[in-house]
Amino acid sequence: MAYLQQFGLSESMQIIVSNLVFVTALLIGAIILQYINRSIVLVVIERIIRKTEVTWDDKFLERKVFTRAIQIIPILLVYLLIPKAVQLEDITLVEILQKVVRLYMVVWAAVVVNSVLLALNDIYEEFDFAAERPIKGIIQTIQIIVFLVAAIFFISIILNKSVTYLLAGLGTMTAILMLVFKDSLLGLTAGIQMAFNRTIRLGDWITVPNHNADGTVIEITLNFVKVQNWDNTITILPSYTLVSTAFQNWKGVQETGARRIKRHLVIDQSSVKFCTPEMLERFKKIDLIKDYVNERAAEIEKYNQEKGVNTELAINGRRMTNLGTFRRYVTEYLKNHPKIRTDLTLVVRYLQPTDRGLPIELYVYSSETGLVDFEAVQSDIFDHLLASIETFELKLFQSPTSSDFKQLAGILNVTKA
Repeated sequence: MAYLQQFGLSESMQIIVSNLVFVTALLIGAIILQYINRSIVLVVIERIIRKTEVTWDDKFLERKVFTRAIQIIPILLVYLLIPKAVQLEDITLVEILQKVVRLYMVVWAAVVVNSVLLALNDIYEEFDFAAERPIKGIIQTIQIIVFLVAAIFFISIILNKSVTYLLAGLGTMTAILMLVFKDSLLGLTAGIQMAFNRTIRLGDWITVPNHNADGTVIEITLNFVKVQNWDNTITILPSYTLVSTAFQNWKGVQETGARRIKRHLVIDQSSVKFCTPEMLERFKKIDLIKDYVNERAAEIEKYNQEKGVNTELAINGRRMTNLGTFRRYVTEYLKNHPKIRTDLTLVVRYLQPTDRGLPIELYVYSSETGLVDFEAVQSDIFDHLLASIETFELKLFQSPTSSDFKQLAGILNVTKA
């Protein structure tokens, strides 16, 4: 102040100039301290962390927790020294400067806490059980609460009102907040249910027909679940959709290492017949069922002889059929297939006959669960069966095609001629 008097400045102007000088010096000091922290302190901290054997501190370093936390020190220093740097006569300026610094501290504290939460989530995801119980939705909920609390403190500082005063009036805004954060609240509820019930986890293969989602879960957040479909497109589903809507989770297939094959062939019922001696001789040459045919034929012959059955008509007594023999062949073929799980259910059965033929259903489990390999196994099986069916003098049913009608028309034309 004495130095400024020689310039002939008034007392009020001297106070203003001195305040500006002290505030500027304080800010420069804070900047220098910040530079020291970043250039020296943070470098030392980073070197110490890199040398430790644990990995959790690396996550804090990657999320810049230390970088952001150490920046609070210059801010706090400015806040504490402002009353000493500024003339007390100008109390309004002190209050304004401290209010600005407090606002900055509130925002920066929320940023630091947010970084800590992200680092904790990264650490949690390193554990094996994290895929079954992801906490990203919970972390996001806490983030919302942190920023909401920061906003309340921010407003209380601006309005110069106590936090309890604002919280008392917050009750009247509940309905509005519920509308604004409707998806977040629904997502939080859904996330808790999915986590505790283990209905879905990262890496699961799910199918949601109503939303055309069919693929692997790659991300679970508070508001949505991200699914990478098999065509590499991405489907984003609201989290609560997987609680309110039925969906199919294929994790049982992945865990057991088996995927079900449930398909059928449709036999033309007019091609079903009793086996003739010539047919049986031919079937005895098929490696997979030759023992079955010999044993079955001997058993039936013995039965018919004991019962004195008139064998002139095939309908009398017991007889083998081409369809039954084919069904046994399919069963033996599947049991000997290297990609079929024989320790799980293996059934070859007839379904209800219809006007479109007699379905023979294969109900088995493949040891290949991946889409490409599974479809290859399934295709190979049906390729073989479709090619083998004529050996048993059976025919597959299919609706007449245009070529069938053309062939029929040609036969009729020849007949008329």
